[in-house]
Amino acid sequence: MKHPDAENIFHRALEFDSLEQRAGYIEGACSGNAELRTQVERLLAAHTGADNLFPTEPGDRTEFVAVSEGPGTVIGKYKLLQQIGEGGMGVVYMAEQHEPFDKRVALKIIKLGMDTKAVVARFEAERQALALMNHPNIAKVLDAGATDTGRPYFVMELVKGVPITEYCDKQKLSTKERLELFIPVCQAIQHAHQKGIIHRDIKPSNVMVALFDGRPVPMVIDFGIAKATNQRLTQQTVFTNLGQLIGTPAYMSPEQAEGSQLDIDTRSDIYSLGVLLYELLTGSQPFPEKQLRSAGWKEMIRIIQEDEPPRPSTRLSTLTDPEQSAVTGSHPEGIRKISLLLRRELDWIVMMCLEKDRAKRYETANGLAMDVARYLKGEAIVAVPPTWRYQLSKLARKHKKTFAMAAAIAVILA
Repeated sequence: MKHPDAENIFHRALEFDSLEQRAGYIEGACSGNAELRTQVERLLAAHTGADNLFPTEPGDRTEFVAVSEGPGTVIGKYKLLQQIGEGGMGVVYMAEQHEPFDKRVALKIIKLGMDTKAVVARFEAERQALALMNHPNIAKVLDAGATDTGRPYFVMELVKGVPITEYCDKQKLSTKERLELFIPVCQAIQHAHQKGIIHRDIKPSNVMVALFDGRPVPMVIDFGIAKATNQRLTQQTVFTNLGQLIGTPAYMSPEQAEGSQLDIDTRSDIYSLGVLLYELLTGSQPFPEKQLRSAGWKEMIRIIQEDEPPRPSTRLSTLTDPEQSAVTGSHPEGIRKISLLLRRELDWIVMMCLEKDRAKRYETANGLAMDVARYLKGEAIVAVPPTWRYQLSKLARKHKKTFAMAAAIAVILA
């Protein structure tokens, strides 16, 4: 069955000349929807009339060799078992290691046809970022190398899990249990920030929940578009064109949506954590993906940068009957009880993360985690409701012309 968004994404993808920009846009627009991504890639293949779905960049890619991996392929000391993931630049396989001992691992390798210098540099940057970190809630890098054809790969700890939102819904976790699972996610991001790494793509599919000794443990994965704040991740150059949108729009901070990427700091991840928390609590994002995809490119950026999302408790009260049924079916509490739980403190915590002005967000991911912990303990939280003056100033910024006209009329009348 044809996905209704496939053609729209296909036509917008054609606007990008750069291979990396086009792949990044498709990755964000499809947002983990494998069926949608496949349909878009087929449209691109039909358009180009070739197996290579993306335009080549003269002098910016290694020699192409028409070989592909699959179950049974041996790469170094690893035997591929099955594909378990796919991103804009790489494919992830479950693999089997026999030396020096038997072990299941995850092996990530650059896609065929995606081995440009820029993508190889970013791939290496991801490996270096993961190698810098040592945290129980971040997948570890175990090994790295290159295939016989020169395509780099790296080997990671295998995380057998599901996206955090899917786990919470399937297990019908309560609001309290969801918050308890969210705290170590913040702590993992705090660890990355302390190592000078900004994730830039925090979303449910990049926060997997795996069972260790029967206990659910969230694991942050995919640092494919991570940015270093105080060090170079690799001696190769990772170049991002000005105006290129990197990340997933529904989880993207207003400053990240600007596209320059020159002034992104750790508070951008705080915003994304806020979107993730919003979704864990309400079952939907502040700006749903469908809404953003249906908007034009400029309108999508405007929404992210200017529009104020409804509070989580307000969103619950405005859900359609099917949406309310979905929330009720995945929570032990009913809509009315969840809405009561969200009002006040949890609303304030989430909305502090989602501030357009990053100076008004939590300064650190650990600060967010501590506030959630305070809420769970019944203690006073740091996040406070906005004053009427603050709300009025935000309204004035959004409707500058209207307020300017009203001020002018007031002056004339005075």
